[in-house]
Parts: sequence; C-alpha cells; structure tokens
Amino acid sequence: MIKDIQNEIIRLKNEKDICILAHCYQSPEILEVADFVGDSFALSVEASKVKNKTVIMCGVRFMAETVKILSPEKKVILSNPDAGCPMAEMMDRDVIEQVKTQYPDYTVVAYINTTSELKTVCDVCVTSSSALKICSQLESDNILFIPDCNLGDWISKKLPQKNFKLLNGGCPTHAAIGREKVLRAKELHPNALFLVHPECKPEVVELADYVGSTTGIMDFAKKSEAKEFIIGTENSIVTHLQNECPEKMFYPLSKDCICHNMKATTLVDVLNCCKGTFGEEITLDKEIYEGAKRCIDKMIELG
Repeated sequence: MIKDIQNEIIRLKNEKDICILAHCYQSPEILEVADFVGDSFALSVEASKVKNKTVIMCGVRFMAETVKILSPEKKVILSNPDAGCPMAEMMDRDVIEQVKTQYPDYTVVAYINTTSELKTVCDVCVTSSSALKICSQLESDNILFIPDCNLGDWISKKLPQKNFKLLNGGCPTHAAIGREKVLRAKELHPNALFLVHPECKPEVVELADYVGSTTGIMDFAKKSEAKEFIIGTENSIVTHLQNECPEKMFYPLSKDCICHNMKATTLVDVLNCCKGTFGEEITLDKEIYEGAKRCIDKMIELG
C-alpha cells in the first residue's frame, strides 16, 4: 500500500511539474519520494535552482515561507497547514521592536527558525551551521540573538569578544533534554560518541563530542570511524542513520525527543498536495517579503 501511494506521488509530481522538499525530520516514506532532503535553508536554496513551477515543502511553516522568499515566482505549498514551529512563533515583531528600543546599538540576529514577519525587524539571519561564521563577521560587537537562547549561548562562548544579549526562547523539543539523560546514556553506552544539536541546553552541549546542525550530525556520524553514537536531536535522525549505516549503532538520547509538528505531515498529505486537494499555498505581502528577504540576503552575503 505504501509503495502504491509513493508511486502515485511520483507519477503526479512528474505530470504536474512539482518539486518535493523534505526536511530530515520527516518519515522515511516521505524522504523516499522527495527530490531534496536536508535542513530547512538548504532546501530553500535547492528549490530556487530548479525549474519546477510548484514546490511542496514537507516541513513546517517558516520553512515554506523561506522557500517563497527565495522563489517568489513559484507556487509554494506547505504540506500540512497545521505544521508550525513553537520556537518560530514564540516571539513576534512588536515584542522585538520594543526590545530594540532598549538596545539600540545591538545588531539583531535572527535564527532562520523565525516567522517572515519577525525577520522584517532583524538585521541578519543565521542557520545553526552558519551562525558562528556570520556572527564573527558582524561589524558590531553587540549582538541581540533571537529566538533560541541555547544556540545563542553556544555561539557566545565561541566569540567571547562579542557582547551577546539573549532572550528566553528556544526549541521545546531540544530544551526538554537535561544533563541527567546524557549521563545516563553515556553510562549505558560508554563507547559511544555523543553528537548534539546546539538548540539543546548548555549543560547538555558541554558534554558533547560533536556539536552541529542536523545534517552536520548526520555527516559526522557517517564519516566517523567510531561505531557507536548517542544522538542528541530529533529521534527521526536515529532512524535515518540506522538505515544508512546498519554496520554502526545509534542510540536516541531521549525517547521523548520528538517534534510533533514535523510528524504532522503524512505520506497521504503529500499525495493530496500533488492532487491539489490539500496543503496551503504560501503567500507573503510586499512589505513582509521585502523585509524578510533583506534579512536573508544579508545572511547569504556574509556566509
């Protein structure tokens, strides 16, 4: 049955000139029908290069918005309209505008995991893999980093010459993991390397053998000569690595590290998006598009 649905998706996307993007946290059956798999911004870049006139984003809303910003001429569909991102939605434009009045000499750095509207009042975007490089190149020594205080803390420790102001925000899924889970996992798997996403708490990150983005973690594990790994990010990455590297052992840091928004999209959702009966077309008004694009363009310029 799954294979039949996948075959129909492939037939429809070829017939209707559709490009399917799938974030790494999506299920394996969705990844198998995707044209590109990866982290959110990398997917947006790939979408901007293809000739397809319609793009389906199997991810969350801010990712689909980023695709639209980089490909305004394309029809961009969010595969499940209910798939949001709690971190992206926890701060709005009005709040950050008020904070900026308190710190007028600070450059506002927005993690890509923010809404397009919020990006309009920020100076530059970063991804988890580019944040260190971009923050190090900013002319200002004063940085207001939003919304993820954990990623911001990790970057600030790498750049002690900069003054960071962090707000209380972040990814609920990653932030729910505490130090005790790491120590327990290391006790159970003493020969395993611990790979972690910088959205985790500082007390977790400081125990890591490698800190990096989702694709960074996957690349490290694939290339490493080590045979055992504890994975400190969304549990779907454990599944993907097990499938790709069956000769190695991968252990989840926590059985509860699951992003329910990412899991909202199903294979049938993707099928119905291809049919034109499901999903939500992403539209951005001129002010939002131009303001968010300026923020993203600065990221591209710096790194």
